[in-house]
Amino acid sequence: MSKRNSQEAKREARERLKAEREKQAKRDKIRRQLTVGGSALAILAIAGGIGFAIANNTGGGSDSTDWSAARDILDNGAPSGDDADGEDSADGVNYPTEAPANTGGDDGLTVQVGDPDAANTVTLYEDPRCPICVTFEQAMGETIKQGIEDGSYKVDFVFGTFLDNNFPGNGSKNAVAALGAALNVSPEAFLEYHEAMFSEEWHPAENKDGFTDEYLIEIGDTIPELKDNQEFQDAITNSTYATWALQMSDKFDASGVGGTPSMAINGQKLEQVPYSPTDLDAALAAYPAE
Repeated sequence: MSKRNSQEAKREARERLKAEREKQAKRDKIRRQLTVGGSALAILAIAGGIGFAIANNTGGGSDSTDWSAARDILDNGAPSGDDADGEDSADGVNYPTEAPANTGGDDGLTVQVGDPDAANTVTLYEDPRCPICVTFEQAMGETIKQGIEDGSYKVDFVFGTFLDNNFPGNGSKNAVAALGAALNVSPEAFLEYHEAMFSEEWHPAENKDGFTDEYLIEIGDTIPELKDNQEFQDAITNSTYATWALQMSDKFDASGVGGTPSMAINGQKLEQVPYSPTDLDAALAAYPAE
């Protein structure tokens, strides 16, 4: 072996070692995040990705939205305590049932961002309180956004709220309703708000009831379209999209997804969530649109 070839081999070995160390550092970060949830949450470990599994514990806490009333509206057409004429009684509340603007489907539960004519469809399943979704978004958020912008695929977002069953409060449901408020402004505002919500700076610990109305409005103030946007803020404080958030959660539950984050490519659910652009490209190649 020539001296030049020997030096090249050593350089390649150093680069491989550096890459492996970076991968190990990312694994260590994920493990540290997993310890936050404690024994109350089951952990789903998947080769190539780690997610929060759906468990059936019951949480507690309070929220400005009367989620029981919102569920009654969906199940019965009116919350418990409403008068026969539809007016609110002393112990009843009423919430709108319309979907945000910029949704699709007969039920208004299709949240699709990107060129509708894009050949590929990426479906992303997340729970707003999920800390591993934070890890995923920080690793892949920019890549997914770029794919939307260059027309490689459109993205369908499906949001679950199962972590509200594991920790105090209703932060996941509150956050999904706020995402609906952002989507009602524009798809661009939704994407930016979604990015901020899962950022390391703004994402609260999942075992804290951090997604309060005030905090969600504060996050919105970092987005130009949402800053001081009274319609957006009123939609949060008035629980305008509370029933829609519950319907979105029902859609997630019906999907059969076992944890978050999860992904499907052109309708094919992936066993491993891609944590690198290369892995995402491989998944797109493995499951082409028909």
